[in-house]
Amino acid sequence: MNMEHVGIALEIMGKGMGGIFAATIIIMAAVMVLGRITKDHKDGKE
Repeated sequence: MNMEHVGIALEIMGKGMGGIFAATIIIMAAVMVLGRITKDHKDGKE
């Protein structure tokens, strides 16, 4: 097993995990913003 290949694989895996983490943060932020925007409409006013 070539250690150079292991290093490249770990780098790719790290980028993938970072992308998943960033996407999760963006989705959570969008849900919080939409929750605050629509909070006023829960009073039965449509």
